[in-house]
Amino acid sequence: MIPSLANLNWHGFLARPPLPPPPPLALDALAQQPVLITGAGGSIGSALTLRIAALVPPILVMLESSESQLYHLNRQLAEANVRGPMASFLGDVADRALLDQLFSTYAPRIVFHAAAFKHVPLMEAHPLAAMANNILGTEALVTAAAAHGARVVLLSTDKAVEPTSVMGATKRVAEQIVLSSGGTVLRLGNVLASRDSVAEVFAEQIELGGPLTITEPASRRYFLTVDEAVNLLLAAAAHTDASTLLAPALPAMHRITELAQFMARELAPNCETAIEFVGPRPGDKETELLWPEGEQTKPIRPGALISIQSSVISKERLNRSLAVLRTTLDARDLAGALTELRALVPGYSPSTTVLACVQRGALAVSL
Repeated sequence: MIPSLANLNWHGFLARPPLPPPPPLALDALAQQPVLITGAGGSIGSALTLRIAALVPPILVMLESSESQLYHLNRQLAEANVRGPMASFLGDVADRALLDQLFSTYAPRIVFHAAAFKHVPLMEAHPLAAMANNILGTEALVTAAAAHGARVVLLSTDKAVEPTSVMGATKRVAEQIVLSSGGTVLRLGNVLASRDSVAEVFAEQIELGGPLTITEPASRRYFLTVDEAVNLLLAAAAHTDASTLLAPALPAMHRITELAQFMARELAPNCETAIEFVGPRPGDKETELLWPEGEQTKPIRPGALISIQSSVISKERLNRSLAVLRTTLDARDLAGALTELRALVPGYSPSTTVLACVQRGALAVSL
């Protein structure tokens, strides 16, 4: 996180009190069982790791594919003087041999799956990588967890709702994989001050004197803080009903323009910082929702979470489609992979950027 963002009064921008913390019973349960966190070095993954490490579970296992992020996480844990038993691994969540070794050796009972490719425009230019990591990585993890009796809590995104991007479509398939195996899915909106988030981009632009670049004046998102995201994940882990899709109980969306204006006032109060509208990027939507209109929802006590009644693909059909998808990805057959992705996510249509990758033989397009 950029240092200037750490002390911002984000709830002044959100105009609401913080979401309720997880119930004590949820924390007690996590303190009594081995835990695995994938993507442990990411913004949310590292904050979650530090919170769970403080509970001192029987063992905390961390998996991270980025060398620099794992190094930074280990330094954070050392500086926090965490004493509980921990094991960190540099590796890919799609590495089935590594996963089998981790589950066989450490026997985690709860798995927080935070490893994913998340940048919408970048994944539009690298759709095969998005499908391999977000879909097949999730499948490999869920398969290993099921074989060892562990439960998966997936960190998902509002971009999985009626997706217009390949990233959103791959996360929707990841949701289906976890739900079809009886796990829990938590969809989040935009997490303020997370790494490479729009708040970090704005902070960098403010430091340079602007302008602050926004896609469209009407663009709106649900926002929450990193602490709230961690609390929601902890609460979701305590919700043990099989095949549960959850989202935070947020009262309203905010225009991204409002966030830009708030940050400019806070970080450069004596300057006039211009705002420039640059138009939508590949895969962008004007508004992101936490669930589609028409799906039934119900609140969950103590009030921070909402349960969403969403359709789930049968495990047999899902397995058949994933087998075909794996074959197309191994062959780097982007056209075939997109056909299977569209079958798994009805309504998704590839952008012109993704279609340009097909024309270029699945190589990245110029940005």
